[in-house]
Amino acid sequence: MALMDFIKKQFIDILQWTEDGDGTLAWRFPMAGMEIQNGAALVVRESQMAVFVNEGQVADVFGPGTYKLTTQTLPVLTYLKHWDKLFQSPFKSDVYFFSTRQQVDQKWGTPQPITIRDKDFGAVRLRAFGNYAYRVADPKLFHTEISGTRESYPAADLEGQLRGMVLQNISNAIAGSGLPFLDLAANQVMFADALRKELAPAFEKIGLKLEAMTVQNVSLPEELQKVLDQKIGMGMVGGDMGRFMQYQTAQAIPKFAEGAGTGGGGVAGDAMGLGAGVALGQVLAQNLQQGLQGGAAQQAAAVGVRPEEVMATLEKLGDLKAKGILTQEEFDAKKAELLKKLV
Repeated sequence: MALMDFIKKQFIDILQWTEDGDGTLAWRFPMAGMEIQNGAALVVRESQMAVFVNEGQVADVFGPGTYKLTTQTLPVLTYLKHWDKLFQSPFKSDVYFFSTRQQVDQKWGTPQPITIRDKDFGAVRLRAFGNYAYRVADPKLFHTEISGTRESYPAADLEGQLRGMVLQNISNAIAGSGLPFLDLAANQVMFADALRKELAPAFEKIGLKLEAMTVQNVSLPEELQKVLDQKIGMGMVGGDMGRFMQYQTAQAIPKFAEGAGTGGGGVAGDAMGLGAGVALGQVLAQNLQQGLQGGAAQQAAAVGVRPEEVMATLEKLGDLKAKGILTQEEFDAKKAELLKKLV
């Protein structure tokens, strides 16, 4: 009786896998020297697939269902093993089960800002993060490219690779969407859709299907956000440089007052910055007044402009151009206008 029990343990009658929900993508059925019985049952549950591998070569692939293992249900394995008729004895073959359910809430994000071209701001650096979901769609390809002969392959081992693929394709996705940064931040669904389309082929190459992609936030680094705030402030005053400098001066007054109240060492610097802003505002206001007056009045006003004020104005305009607030054309026009006053 003990001998019969021993013999029975050498043959496998049912091959199946009950997932334990730990995020395993691939699992090899434990053979331990045992052989598969002729006519054994293969049970593949919903959200699973099974693959027979003969001496390292992928043979037959099974979707959900219950199968009786014969030469009819194992045509590729039959060919590889040169069975010319119904096999009557047990056989050996590696059997791998794959989970095809969605792996949801996979996180991605930019650890460092990435640089992209933008039609509004030129080159900008942005941060973004979100999540995605995928599933194993081609177990044969996933086995040959990723999981291999390991006893099990958890989803956690793939996280870094997939996250890197997402980051690698962000720039292409933004370029493909054709959206400037401001529209990109306001329409994250469109950005996510462009990113999903860009990533789908890369996932397919390793046997995966990208099911969903979300973008939860798009933002600029702090220093660039300040430039954007200035750009928005300029837009609020209609792009008029005189009014913009008045806006800048008004923004600086509270800071100056705060420094004066505390008696800190930065008061002088604040005063200088405020004075430069006031001087620039005065010069630009004079320019605006000259544009409304006749030619004779313009020449009279020009005589009263000191070279130091013109140079300070040019330096300030140069800073605005460097920050992207002024275009090259606007800077050149204002520069030519100011230099005429030195003649």
